[in-house]
Amino acid sequence: MDIHKIITIDKGILSGQPVFSGTRVPVESLFDHLEAGISLDEFLDDFPTVSKEQAIALLDTANKLMTSKNIEQIYAAIA
Repeated sequence: MDIHKIITIDKGILSGQPVFSGTRVPVESLFDHLEAGISLDEFLDDFPTVSKEQAIALLDTANKLMTSKNIEQIYAAIA
């Protein structure tokens, strides 16, 4: 899935915080829910404007980034 179908960053939406495209739901909220032990299905129930495909694509993208052979360079870029 194209990253623009997953995430939008727009200064006019939540001051530029990354949100799920087509919503005002911060991407961070998915990770917060999962960290708290809340299931993906429950997250989707809490935020019905986020599609399951978007949530799974975001998790897949995060997985690819975190398991990349270039993780040290990625980390250095964001640190």
